[in-house]
Amino acid sequence: FLRHARSRNYVSESEVCKLESVPLDFGDYHPLKPITVTESKTKKMNRKGSTSSTSSSSSSSVMDPLSSVLDGTDPLSLFAAAADPVTAAPPMDGARRKRDKDESSAVGSDFEPWSSKRGEILARYTTTEKLSINLYMGSEKGKTTTTGSAVSEKVRTRLEELDDLEEGSQKELLNLTQQDYMNRIEELNQSLKDAWSSDQKVKALKIVIQCSKLLSDTTVIQFYPSKFVLITDILDTFGKLVYERILSMCVDNRVSLPDNFSPESVNDTAKETCLNWFFKIASIRELIPRFYVEAAILKCNKFLSKTGISECLPRLTSMIRGIGDPLVAVYARAYLCRVGMEVAPQLKESLNKNFFDFLLTFKQIHGDTVQNQLVVQCVEIPLYLTLYSPAIDWILQCIAYHAPDVLLTEMMERCKKLGNNALLLNSVMSAFRAEFIAARSMDFIGMIKECDESGFPKHLLFRSLGLNLALADPPENDRLQILNEAWKVITKLKNPQDYINCAEVWVEYTCRHFTKREVNTVLADVIKHMTPDRAFEDAYPQLQSIIQKVITYIYDFALLFSVEKFLPFLDMFQKESVRVEVCKCIMESFIKHQQESTKDPVILNALLHICKTMHDSVNALTLEDEKRTLAALINGFIKMVSFGRDFEQQLSFYVEARSMFCNLEPVLVQLIHSVNQLAMETRRVMKGNHSRKTAAFVRACVAFCFITIPSLSSIFTRLNLYLHSGQVALANQCLSQADAFFKAAVSLVPEVPKMISVDGKMRPSDAFLLEFLCNFFSTLLVVPDHPEQGVLFLVRGLLNVIQDYTWEDNSDDKVRIYTNVLHLLSAMTQEAYIYHVDKVDSNDTLYGGDSKFLAEINKLSETVVAQILDHLKTLGKEETLKRQSQLALCFFNTILAHGDLRNNRLNQLSVSLWNLAQKHGFADTKTVVKTLEYIKRRSKQPEMSHFTDLALRLPLQSRT
Repeated sequence: FLRHARSRNYVSESEVCKLESVPLDFGDYHPLKPITVTESKTKKMNRKGSTSSTSSSSSSSVMDPLSSVLDGTDPLSLFAAAADPVTAAPPMDGARRKRDKDESSAVGSDFEPWSSKRGEILARYTTTEKLSINLYMGSEKGKTTTTGSAVSEKVRTRLEELDDLEEGSQKELLNLTQQDYMNRIEELNQSLKDAWSSDQKVKALKIVIQCSKLLSDTTVIQFYPSKFVLITDILDTFGKLVYERILSMCVDNRVSLPDNFSPESVNDTAKETCLNWFFKIASIRELIPRFYVEAAILKCNKFLSKTGISECLPRLTSMIRGIGDPLVAVYARAYLCRVGMEVAPQLKESLNKNFFDFLLTFKQIHGDTVQNQLVVQCVEIPLYLTLYSPAIDWILQCIAYHAPDVLLTEMMERCKKLGNNALLLNSVMSAFRAEFIAARSMDFIGMIKECDESGFPKHLLFRSLGLNLALADPPENDRLQILNEAWKVITKLKNPQDYINCAEVWVEYTCRHFTKREVNTVLADVIKHMTPDRAFEDAYPQLQSIIQKVITYIYDFALLFSVEKFLPFLDMFQKESVRVEVCKCIMESFIKHQQESTKDPVILNALLHICKTMHDSVNALTLEDEKRTLAALINGFIKMVSFGRDFEQQLSFYVEARSMFCNLEPVLVQLIHSVNQLAMETRRVMKGNHSRKTAAFVRACVAFCFITIPSLSSIFTRLNLYLHSGQVALANQCLSQADAFFKAAVSLVPEVPKMISVDGKMRPSDAFLLEFLCNFFSTLLVVPDHPEQGVLFLVRGLLNVIQDYTWEDNSDDKVRIYTNVLHLLSAMTQEAYIYHVDKVDSNDTLYGGDSKFLAEINKLSETVVAQILDHLKTLGKEETLKRQSQLALCFFNTILAHGDLRNNRLNQLSVSLWNLAQKHGFADTKTVVKTLEYIKRRSKQPEMSHFTDLALRLPLQSRT
């Protein structure tokens, strides 16, 4: 085969294959500019006795459909414009304007909904005491009615059913745990839905009344906020069911009411049903259930009159004055605010009145009745006051939403005038806008100082203030004084948990507005408070939060590690899992913010310590995902380290890193790549002319790689790194080292398993091996023979390994590899190779086309061709004919590209392969046709006239 290999002139072939360069005058042309197309209209004039004539006219310009994206006329842009009320503004009638006005007064996404507070309240307010609950048992009375009974009889029966609830149709369950209690409430909620779906409306109402009554019970007072959340969930469900029931009655001719309907559009049946519900609720004797159930269906007033809600809100607000227990009353106010913000957020006057009513009764909290109740339940006043926080916070949030500063200032002044107002002050700082609080920081600090320490702890007030200052900046002149005033109180706290909860918030304020000196002072104070008795073990979340805030604001790591107490602060993280998370957080920040490479010894030592901590956490139980994450962070750090032209220091760093991170394979791979890159950088600096010193240095780099690669577990990673490192060694004229790499790769091929794991799934390895060997052959072209070894000793060794490798029975990869070997051997017979390594003499120079060298290549090629033909013969069975056809065509293309077809034997072989490919009808017709067209085109080129005869000998056979 290769005795008749085609002589190649790679330079001239490259010139022929280049695209023809055509001068282009751009002018106004730009590829992204819209294209204007002129449409030509053709009219046919069919007249008797005449031939049809055509007339052409030019129409207006038609825009290219793709360029229509630029002017917003494509379907998606039109859809977006239709959804946007600003861009799509059709004429609006009065109803539309009114609806828009109503919607503009509704709460927006910047209003924190009740649902976001629900989980926090349930988690915070818990109890270990036993609870009790009254369960509705149901009644048979009144369920059957006689035909033709009067309406008054029906009403009387339903009223009797309501009375029945208060006459003993309930069962009291005692000694329930908190979880049992919550399960019972959920059962009641489900019972409500079941009763409603089975059209037992009175039973549903009884369940709601019964649940509402539970809100008057404060026997386990510390659980009351959670109880309120659970019960009001049931009330919300009831209110929604009633509203949807009445709304469904308003459907007229299958047309439902619009979202903002008027009472005039509601039919009489729906109005009567709505009034019936309000009359039923009005007949409830007890105040608390009557209030809660009416508040739950407040939205239904929309069916009766336009002013219904605005009239009911003040009345319900006044009803709350009749509730004696201040805790029960404040949660009733919170529920009214919650419903009010949902159905009529524009009626702020009623919400304001609700809060001012609360202020008038605020002194009740410190009255004798409450004090006696707390003594009985053994509850301290500070704990009792925290029970008010969710309710007051919510009331103030509703009032403060989009409220003018004048109103907020008035409320703040009213709170000032009350004694023992720490609870209110805390809620004000929680609910008001952060900008409002920050601008008056010194005023709030003055109010905090005047508060009574015994009722509500001052450190909680300072924490609330700190949370606001983390969101908005105070006046610049006050910043240092604010920090000093706050830290005076915080640093005196004896309880570590109280201290760290406050310090965590104020660290962010310190980092935002002050230098590393103040940050260092704060960190030192935290260490001082949290080290005794290992208090830090109970405060890992807060300590993690502090670290996160520090690195968020100080992301210059030279500055960060110059903060004296930063590393001692890290030492408090004794629990390994937490320590690793903190280290990951720091490394993520470094990789994100470090723009330039560094050689700062302070940064390197600190980050090496942090990376070592992450690496040492890896054990046999560590998940692969976690290993990948840790390795990616460490690799990110390694890539950012650069000692400039001090290459020896750089290599020393890589050697140290290898010893520190030996358990993470991706890190070792990165180090090998980095060292190879270092060797190539040395070559670039020396422009390929190594001195004795640099030659020794690159050999040290090569030795690093050769020692490190065997420690890797992935066989294909090792193969590719042997090849890559061998190429680097060759480029640096380290010929014996390059040979060592290539020999190691050859000896490793037999160890390739049949199946390998790829992304957690087992896949055949043949395709990966084929890809690697093709790359390997490309490199072997330029590798010079060793003077003490035989001709092409590496190629022979690799072919022997391929021959001995056990291939799958249904695989043709071995033959595909042999086909690629023919490409290599053909290239080796050329007088000048297609590519070279600078300053390395390849075999074309060493042998100079010596006949013995060419004879050895011919022997190899004959062996390879014989192997290919033998394999094609074995594929003669019916089930393998398709594979035979594909391989025959592949071999044909190889001969076409690399063989000299003027030789009769080779010419005849190619024709035989062509016929074999088409013999059984499995050849791809398009491929065969295009191949034949290619041969005919080639025949027109100089010195390719013999292709004309070849084309005539290559028939196209039909599948039939």
